[in-house]
Amino acid sequence: MTPPDPVPTGTRADPQAGSDRPVRADARRNRDKLIAVARTAFTTGGDTATLEGIARAAGVGIGTLYRHFPTREALVEAVYAAELDDVTTSAPALLDEFPPEAALRAWMDRYAAFFAAKHGMLDALRVSWASGSVTTSGTRERITAALGMILAAGARTGTLRGDVAADDVTMLLLGVFLSLGGDRTPEQTARLLDLVVDAVRP
Repeated sequence: MTPPDPVPTGTRADPQAGSDRPVRADARRNRDKLIAVARTAFTTGGDTATLEGIARAAGVGIGTLYRHFPTREALVEAVYAAELDDVTTSAPALLDEFPPEAALRAWMDRYAAFFAAKHGMLDALRVSWASGSVTTSGTRERITAALGMILAAGARTGTLRGDVAADDVTMLLLGVFLSLGGDRTPEQTARLLDLVVDAVRP
């Protein structure tokens, strides 16, 4: 069974984190590019993705990667933190763009992508859990809060049920993702997420 979603304490392994020194624009671009490339590499290749391959795909040398992320675990933690931030802060933008029921479905797709990325980093994340640099507290609360914002908007417009607890929907989604494991197909995931949306319609 997949361990509970961790929350990064976020920063200890990243030499840039917690520093008051300004970060050069090119260094920031390199760091962001490395995180974006690593996100794809870990999602598609899991723990077989190499740091050398990530650096090459990002168009930087391996030394540049190590300056930003001294260990594989440090890179994994940065990718995880970026993924978690993306999924938990996307709710307001989706509600600005779509009606609540469509925003909910789009947010579920984003959550599914986050879960897939986490699944591809499990071995490295276990090291971070053991060391205490990543903890499990708070992730579920952040996910549920984002989901609750969308559900509340739908309840106000009458397009989503107002008697459904956000934490219950989080549990439904986790059940979907855990049951599919690494063998999921986009089509099957989409069908199951559609069923979850149907369950919270009036």
